[in-house]
This record gives sequence, C-alpha cells and structure tokens, in this order.
Amino acid sequence: MAILPVVLYHAGIPGFSGGFVGVDIFFVISGFLMASLISGEIAEGDFSILRFYERRVRRIFPALFAVLAASSVAAWLLLMPVELEYFARSLKAAALFTSNIQLEKESGYFDIGAQLKPLLHTWSLAVEEQFYILFPLLLLAVSRFARRYTVHILLGLLIASFAASAWTVFRSPAAAFYLLQFRAWELLLGALLAFNVIPRPTRPVMREGLAALGIVLIAIAVFGFTDHTLFPGPAALLPCLGAALVIYAGAEYGLAGLALRAKPMVFVGLISYSLYLWHWPIIVFSREVFGRELSPAQGGLIVLVSFGLAAFSWRFIEQPFRGRSSRLGRKPLFAAAAAVMVVAVGFGSYVIRDSGVPSRLPADVQKVYAATYDISRFGQPPCFADSDTTGPSLSDIRAGKLCPLGAEGSNAPSFLVWGDSHSGAMAPAIDGAAKQASVSGLFAGHASCPPLPDAQLSARGDVKRCGDFNAAVRDLVTSKHVPLVFLIAYWPKYVHDAELPGEGVYFDPSVPPPLQDKSASVTESLDRLMAALTRQGTKVVLVMDVPEMGRYMPEAVAKAVMTRTSTEVAPPWDYVAKRQALSRAILTRLATKHGADIVDPLPAICHDGHCDATQEGMPLYKDADHITAATSKRLSYLFAPIFSFPKRTSAASGNS
Repeated sequence: MAILPVVLYHAGIPGFSGGFVGVDIFFVISGFLMASLISGEIAEGDFSILRFYERRVRRIFPALFAVLAASSVAAWLLLMPVELEYFARSLKAAALFTSNIQLEKESGYFDIGAQLKPLLHTWSLAVEEQFYILFPLLLLAVSRFARRYTVHILLGLLIASFAASAWTVFRSPAAAFYLLQFRAWELLLGALLAFNVIPRPTRPVMREGLAALGIVLIAIAVFGFTDHTLFPGPAALLPCLGAALVIYAGAEYGLAGLALRAKPMVFVGLISYSLYLWHWPIIVFSREVFGRELSPAQGGLIVLVSFGLAAFSWRFIEQPFRGRSSRLGRKPLFAAAAAVMVVAVGFGSYVIRDSGVPSRLPADVQKVYAATYDISRFGQPPCFADSDTTGPSLSDIRAGKLCPLGAEGSNAPSFLVWGDSHSGAMAPAIDGAAKQASVSGLFAGHASCPPLPDAQLSARGDVKRCGDFNAAVRDLVTSKHVPLVFLIAYWPKYVHDAELPGEGVYFDPSVPPPLQDKSASVTESLDRLMAALTRQGTKVVLVMDVPEMGRYMPEAVAKAVMTRTSTEVAPPWDYVAKRQALSRAILTRLATKHGADIVDPLPAICHDGHCDATQEGMPLYKDADHITAATSKRLSYLFAPIFSFPKRTSAASGNS
C-alpha cells in the first residue's frame, strides 16, 4: 500500500494523482516497526545502539549503493554538464543521508526541474535515517530518566511537529515537505502505536471495520489528491491516519486482512525497498533517452522493468547482507560502508569541481556547450558586483572607479550602464556602439539588483545590499553629472515577481509562464528614479529585456546535437509575447512620460512569429535568460542611434 501508489504515480499511470502519499504511509509503518523493535529490546535490557545501527546499515546500504553506482554510470553517459553537476550534489547528499536538506535548498518537490533529478527520491531515506539516528537516543534517555512519561513525551513531540508542519506548509512548502522536523510527526504516529496507547479492539468485526476505514482514507488520498494539493500539513493526516488505522486494527481476516495477506501483496512488500530505489532513476533516465514526456504505455513498461529489477535486487543484493546467514561481519561491514560513502562523495566533488566534466562530451557537442562560458568581463568580478560581495565596493562606485565602456576617454563619463546581471550580459553591445561613436562610459552592475532604488521586491538576496548599491550608483550619477544612463534589468522577473519554472534542458510550453501582476512597486520606483534623473538633466535609456528561453540553452542545444534532433528549441512566440507583455507596456508608458529612449533587442531574436535559439549553430544564450558575449556584440547596432544624435554627442563631448 505504501510503494505501489508511489511507483504508479511517478510512472504517470492515470488515476494515481495522489500516489506520492505512499511515502507518508511508509513513514507511519517505519515509525511503528522501529519503536516496536527498540522499545522491546530496551524493556528486556538487551538494546544495543551499535547493533541497531548495524541492522540499519545491512538493511539500507547495499541496495542504495547499488542504485547510486548504476545511476552514476547512466548520469555520466546521458546528462549534460549542468545536469551532471546537480546529480553530483545529490549523489554526495544521498551518500551522507542529507538529500532532503539539499533538495529543500534547490527546489520544491513538484517543480518540473525536480522531477528530472535521478536521486530525488532519496530525500525520504534521508528523513528516515535522520530519525533513526535521533529516535533510539531519545528512547534511551526517556527510558532512563522519565519512563513513566514516554507516551506523553512522544505525543508532545508529535503535536509540536504537526503544528510546525501545518504552519510551515503555507509559508515554505518545500521546507515542510523535505525537512525532518516537519515530517517527524508521521513517524511518531507510527511509534505511538507500538506503545499500545489505546488497547486494540477484540471483536473481529470492529478490527476489520477499522482496517477497511483505514484503506478507504488511503484510497481517498491516493485517488483524490493532486500535485496542486497543499502538502503535507493537515492534508497528510488522511493517508497517515489511514495507515495508522490499518496497523492498529491488525485485522487478519475480512476483505482488508485477506487482501494484505495475499501472496502477491506480500511479495510486493518484500521487494518494496528495492522497488522504491530503482523505479525513479529508471523513469528519469528513460526520459533522457525517449524525451521528457513518457506515454502511458512507456510508463507501464517502466513499472514492469522496475518490478523485475527490484526482485533481482532484493534476492541478490539485499538478502546476502541480511540475517545470520550473512558472511560479512560488523567491522568489515562498517568499513565497506564508509569506503563507499567516501568514494561517492569524492566522485561527486570531482564532478562539481570540474563543472560537470564537459570534456567527456563529443567534440562537436563540446563546441556548442562552450557557450556556457561565453561571458564578458562585464558579467563577472571585478567589473560586476556578485551576490557574495566580490566586485566594486560602494566607495569605488561613488568615486567612479568602475570598469570603462567604449572609447578610452577622460575622467568624466559620458554615460553609465546601470542594472542587474542582465546589464552585464548586454554591456558588450553598448561597449561596441560607444567605441564606434568614440564615447566613453562606466559600468555599474550587481547580481539580482535592478535599478529600482526603493522597490519592495520579495526576498531574492540581501535587500540592504541592493539598496546600498543603488544608492551609491545614484550618488555617482549626481556627483559626476552623468548625462546619459542606460537602465537594464530582468524586467519580466520583477514585474511578475517570478522567474520561469526551472526545467533544466527541457521546456514545456503547456505550462503557462508566471503572469501575475506584481508590478506596482516596480513601476513606482522606476517612475520616481526616471523623474529624478530627468530633473537633473540626465537622459534615460530604457533597455527592454531579451526573451527568456525557459531552459539552459547550451545544454539543450548540445543535447540536441548529441542526439541528432532539432536545435530549434526556443519557446513559441506566443509564449514569449505573453511573458513580455506587462514589462514592455510599463517601460513604454514610462519612456513616453519622461521622454526617455527605448532600445528593444527582442526583434533581433524573435521575428516572423518565431524565436531563435541559435545563430550559425551556436546558442544565443549562456543559460536560460543571459545572452552570450558573442550574441551581445552582434547587437551593438541597436545602440548606435543612441550615440549618433548631434545634440547628444555634443553634450557628451562637453562633459568629457
């Protein structure tokens, strides 16, 4: 009942939209089994923490390490460098049983990108292992100092964990999903059953009725929940209480009891751990081979293959390490486990250090992937201020000690480029146009800090850091009497307060882009800044944003080259138009209001109802939304008119 819904849900079998609750069912079962084992041995004075951990190692490590090894080989052969980097991080975390913490930092469980991570499912093992480390120590302490209050303490912890989960799921769904403190109540619910807090009913009819009710609650969750269900939180009560009722009832007969005692169901239970481990990597790597979307028939075939591999794994990988028949003693077992963990962490570290090891790719694929590294000096320190505070200091900015743009000139800048990382990506275009016009300027760019000095944006870093940066740039413009300022930013992200969903190398146009209007603060801040600059005689040029690609373009194009499929992987024009509409309307309106100029790079990339992903076989972007330095240089012609007007040139020369 725990494993089947998960496998069928992951394989995309219709009808199992809430199959992810199988993990919650397993948490309840696991809590019950662990508490029964530990409390029984403690009561008999025979509990050994070392023996307990040995049993956990024998139970969990062999099949897990086999999956990690097989997945590493497949990842090396099939994944693009950025994907392999993500895999390497998850490999290290899986080996150290911190997958849940790593994944919580990266994304939410239902994000499209998350669904393409081969080791995503190891988060639940991490939760369990963290629980297994702490729970025996808790029971030992309680049995020694407060045995009479064991149930009270466990119940208090359960209530606290559930309350925290219910509160956090509305504020940080990913944290509520992944982290132990918000999942502990599910394991503790099973643990409390082991202490017989409520005596089991003796009448068979009552027991069979409770078991049937438990199965009904589970079925409601499995068939009624969807990816859009706010989960876990209160919604997790349904499958967890269902699992608890089935365990509590202990019905041996009746429909529920007979179904669960049937040989096929018992066999599924035996291979459930291996089935859980193997099915998800098979699904993810099948997507890599056959394409992102798998048909129901392919999903069904994957289920069958997973069952076959799980049965093999249970018999020849799990069983030899378990029970008294195992020939491997405790010390060599622990030594072998530690050695494999070190190898996994070492391999993961190597892949991360080498940025996904692009050298393993064929030569033509490496050439395409090289666009990832095509970043100008304006997109990185020391010219660019990164979020880790590298780059120009605030005093440097105020003093005008910034990277120059355009022609070699005098101390007084004729123009300034001001913006976030998109300004760094577009700067080579302005640099080229300024050189042609023999005009010199300065560059002031900071990661995730748009030129919106007082906009109330959601947290994307240090708000004070961006505020200080923008204040320093504003002071520079005023003190140096800069006559021309280019304002450049990732405008769609800020007006909608959201980037496109992270899909790695894949893109699904059927998933609509974030279009919620969150532009009020952005519009007000930009309006005030433009008004202030105009009053002091500074001409403003607003630079529209390039279209977002929705995927890492060097990776996507390189994968297309490697698989000999089409490299036309840009999103459809109507998708781009919807996403760009609000920011373009705001910038156009404010430009008209304040007499500002507009430079629009979009027609250079999207034309005739089509957007380009490549030119001359090379990606136009280094990632999902930053153009390469080569692409930027080709856009210099867009900025030439800004420097060509006689009045502007004369004003610039007078200030030089």
